[in-house]
Amino acid sequence: MIPRNLAPTLLEVASYYPVVAVTGPRQSGKTTLCREAFPALPYVSLEPLDVRDYARRDPRAFLAEYCSGAVIDEVQNVPELFSYLQAEVDREPRPGRFVLTGSQHFALAQGLSDSLAGRVGILTLLPLAYDEIGRFPNHPNTLWEAAVEGGYPRIRDRGIPPERFLADYVATYIQRDVRQVLQVVDLQAFTTFVRLCAGRSGQELNLSALGADAGVTHNTARAWLSVLETSHLCFRLPAWHTNLRKQLIKAPKLHFADSGLMCHLLGVRDADQLRHHPLRGAVFETWVAGEILKWRTNRGLPANLYHYREARGLEVDLLIEIGEQLLAVEAKSGATIAADWLAPLRQFAEQMAKGSRPRQVEARVVFGGDAGQARSNAALVAWRDVAGLQW
Repeated sequence: MIPRNLAPTLLEVASYYPVVAVTGPRQSGKTTLCREAFPALPYVSLEPLDVRDYARRDPRAFLAEYCSGAVIDEVQNVPELFSYLQAEVDREPRPGRFVLTGSQHFALAQGLSDSLAGRVGILTLLPLAYDEIGRFPNHPNTLWEAAVEGGYPRIRDRGIPPERFLADYVATYIQRDVRQVLQVVDLQAFTTFVRLCAGRSGQELNLSALGADAGVTHNTARAWLSVLETSHLCFRLPAWHTNLRKQLIKAPKLHFADSGLMCHLLGVRDADQLRHHPLRGAVFETWVAGEILKWRTNRGLPANLYHYREARGLEVDLLIEIGEQLLAVEAKSGATIAADWLAPLRQFAEQMAKGSRPRQVEARVVFGGDAGQARSNAALVAWRDVAGLQW
């Protein structure tokens, strides 16, 4: 397995806290990362039923076997263990003692917040960023190959065809995680809902319309989307506004964390099909948003990602709030630079400079070409250079 960008952050956080938790979607590489980062710690998985039963029935004896520390995988399977971990690390609060991993963030987060608050550092490992994919010998060289294949490590590490892996991934996710959390009776309805979400990636979210199209209620759509989010399969970009109240009442944008999964759900199977697909712009915007999110999570930073839209038409695809500075980003799938790409960024920067609370704006356009340019009021960033910039 190639080195992961999260590894230095993981080691740093482990030097502060007695417990470190790494969460993220299934098959993002959490177990491999933690075992390689902490080779001296024994490894135990709570996936096997016998081990899970032992930890649940006698948690003190289970932890006594790992009194010097351990990497404990799929820890959310035994939520009763968290309170015993609290007592153990309070007794010996040595940094980096326990490393926990879990895919179902909804179960893991509750245990961490209830029992290990102040004792645990929490990090998220998403699928491979593009610079990580480039460390494999068989990495994609074109934008549309990168977007349609996505970043799940096994596609690269095991040479599994992306279409085969993603089909199995969707089936496993629905049959396993959804059954465990939501106890969905109509799996076909949920599958339809997930595909409709993929079709809305890169768009403002309207839960009522989404639920109606899927044939479910607004509340059901909200609950199902929450599971997709807490599983790290998708994420929302809140609407940004200088007035917090206005920010909270505007519609967020929806994005999938992995463009390959989005493409699979849309029925897109290869780069040529994606290149001419009517949603290729939305796929590219989702790819850009995902790369920026990975850059920030791999460094242990809060997302601080937003989008901006005014009723009269001004729109910015992505805003990153960095202290008092705003980084405004437009995503354009075209390979040829067009002059009108810069207009909304220029207008947004002018508005922010004139407001009651002036904000400095740095503008970037990420586009589908292979060579970037530096303009006086914005940077034009080639798609393959995204991972090398500061976000």
